[in-house]
Amino acid sequence: MKKTLRQLFSLLVRRLKIKRYFKSHKVRKLQIGSGNNTLKDWLNTDLNPIKESIFLDVKRRLPFEDCAFQYIFCEHLIEHLTYQEGGFLLEECFRVLEPGGKIRIATPNFQFLVELYTSTKNKLQSRYIIWAMNKFLPNTKIYEDTFVINNFFQAWGHKFIYDFKTLKHILNKARFINVVRYNMGESSDTNLRGIESHGKHISDEFNKLETMVVEAEKPI
Repeated sequence: MKKTLRQLFSLLVRRLKIKRYFKSHKVRKLQIGSGNNTLKDWLNTDLNPIKESIFLDVKRRLPFEDCAFQYIFCEHLIEHLTYQEGGFLLEECFRVLEPGGKIRIATPNFQFLVELYTSTKNKLQSRYIIWAMNKFLPNTKIYEDTFVINNFFQAWGHKFIYDFKTLKHILNKARFINVVRYNMGESSDTNLRGIESHGKHISDEFNKLETMVVEAEKPI
């Protein structure tokens, strides 16, 4: 009974926060999987929310009306879902975006892992391997790409790593159009510039190596 009451109270608080956000923001922006990166003027959501964000389970129907937002952003989230779960999330994102709305996704790039597994590596790739082994596999003492790549696929709850063509395909399948890549922090839309935070955790240069950033639009 107590658990049910807590759940009802939590849902009520969430509804109030969502209602307050919509009343106070003409430009409505949804961040999914915000973690500690709470963005000003965004409705920040997470499976494990902190004080400034609200609870959101992306495996369920999003608790918003159709065409509720102009922007959606998620960073290092979709790779923690299966391909099918990712497709469901993108369909929900399409539903809650208004026509002409944009989604921005930052996620690890499969191509980076493929290029890491080469006989000739550039200085950045070599530094990345040393850093990854020291940080995540310190007891292995073998500085080889194979260990780094295996760990990347298995660690942190990763379930599916996209390359650009696969991410573009699943976005198109969800009916998004104009799928384009951007450099980290850059966008043709000022609302989507400088919002990534993953580089704070692993350094900007390693984040640029790991991550691809993609934007897409809901047709008008």
